[in-house]
Amino acid sequence: MTHPNHIILYVENAERSARFYEQVLGKAPIEATPTFYLFLLDGGLKLGLWTRQAVIPAATPVGGSEIGFTLPDEAAVDATHAQWTKLGIEIAQSPEKMDFGYTFTALDPDGHRLRAYSVFAR
Repeated sequence: MTHPNHIILYVENAERSARFYEQVLGKAPIEATPTFYLFLLDGGLKLGLWTRQAVIPAATPVGGSEIGFTLPDEAAVDATHAQWTKLGIEIAQSPEKMDFGYTFTALDPDGHRLRAYSVFAR
């Protein structure tokens, strides 16, 4: 059986997006070229940022993906919201309770969604 181990986001400018994710993730990329940056995340998952115009075969427009950041509780969601707001990250959805938990949504430079949330105890 296969086990996916990385996600690649198509972006307009890989260097700009890498700077953004360095702030969000608190770590530097492990690989960097003019059109591709790779981050190794806790747990072993890799996040790649690939300039859309360099993708072969050609990629569709950028944006439209969502990355989830699971947090332990509502206080952690609020703290992350405050930190990202201070960094100047665009917030698309303020913290609120939804049917699955407490959440907010931010946007990266290409419109990919970053959803921070804590799940309600069941």
